[in-house]
Amino acid sequence: MLRKRKRAFVDTAHCVACGCCVKVCPLQAISVVKGIWAKVDEKRCVGCGKCAGECPASVISIREVEP
Repeated sequence: MLRKRKRAFVDTAHCVACGCCVKVCPLQAISVVKGIWAKVDEKRCVGCGKCAGECPASVISIREVEP
């Protein structure tokens, strides 16, 4: 049985583009796009949750995705 992967998701409508998530991501899987919102590189993200824990706006969630 395959284990589902985890990945970070950003609620871009409420992201404040502060960059806190970018600073704590150990895999550099998050970037701030045009100074407006954070974007997750789904190929790099392993769903560790560090970004979600650091987000002051609480707009990052960690969810399971199909492998």
